[in-house]
Amino acid sequence: MRPSINTGVITNGGRTEISRSAIGPGATVGLSRSAEADADAARRAGVGIITVLSEEASAVRDVLQLHRVSRQGLPFMEGSLDAWGRRIDIAAIRTLSMGPRSTVVAFDHLRRHYAPSVIALTGIGGGIHPDAAIGDVVVTTRVIYYDQRRETPTGPRHRGEAPEAPAVIGHALNAYFTDYGEPAVFDDEGVPYRVHTGPIGSGDAVIADSDSHIIRYLADFNEHTLAVDMEAGGLSQAFHEQAGQAAVRGWVIVRGISDDASENKNHDHHRLAARRAALVLRTLLPYLPVDQE
Repeated sequence: MRPSINTGVITNGGRTEISRSAIGPGATVGLSRSAEADADAARRAGVGIITVLSEEASAVRDVLQLHRVSRQGLPFMEGSLDAWGRRIDIAAIRTLSMGPRSTVVAFDHLRRHYAPSVIALTGIGGGIHPDAAIGDVVVTTRVIYYDQRRETPTGPRHRGEAPEAPAVIGHALNAYFTDYGEPAVFDDEGVPYRVHTGPIGSGDAVIADSDSHIIRYLADFNEHTLAVDMEAGGLSQAFHEQAGQAAVRGWVIVRGISDDASENKNHDHHRLAARRAALVLRTLLPYLPVDQE
C-alpha cells in the first residue's frame, strides 16, 4: 500500500476555521464582491479632495504627487504628504460633471471609500471683489448659496443660505493665516500672488456679467464676498446631510481666481489658477484636523 501524501490541513480534534485562504499546489482564492468591498472600506485617508475640471485634477495630481488607483470601478488618486512629523494620507476624485449635484456624489464616494476627516474642494473660481485679482487664491469655510429664490414680476427674490464649516476648520484657517499673514503672499516662479479668506457665493449659474443681479445680491448679503463657483454649495449640503459611521469632520474650499465673472470671462487663466489653488492647498494640509489610523 502506497503511503498517502497530505498537502492540506489535518485537525486532530477541536475546530479549525479557514477563510480567504488557499492550500496546496496551484490553489487560488477568489474574493466575493462583498469581500472586495470590505477591503476597500478598510482604507483611510486624512484628507479627501474634490476637483471638477481636468486642469484642476491635473494640478492636484502634480503638486501633491498623487497616483491613479481604481476602487470598485471608480477612478481615484492617492498619495501622502509628510508634514510636521506626521504622514497625511490623501485621496482625490474628479466629479463626473460641473455643478453641485455631481459634487454631492463625489463627496459620498470619498466618504464611503476613504472616510476622510476633512474634504477640500479645490480648483478655480470667478473673482467678484476688488481684492480677488486673477491669479490670487481664496480659502474659505463660508459659502453663500444664492440659488434659492422666488421669481416675481419685479424680478427674483433670493432666499440665501450661508452654511459655514465646523469651528475646528475655522480654527485651522485662523492658525494658517496667523502664520502666513492675512492676506498671505506667496511666490509662483518669481511672480507674487495673494491668498485671501472670506465668503464665496455658490449656485448653478455660470456668471459672465459684471452687472448680474446675483453679484449685486451677494454684495448686499455680505460686502466681503470674494468669489463665486458652482460646487461649494453642493459640498456644504452634502456635509450637512451625511449619515453613517464614517462621518467627515469638516470641509474647506480653495479657489484660484481665473476670471472676474464678467463678459470678459474666458479660459486663459484656468491652468494658472488651478495650479496656485493646489499649491496653497499643499501649504494648508498640515493645519487641517486630520484623524487617521
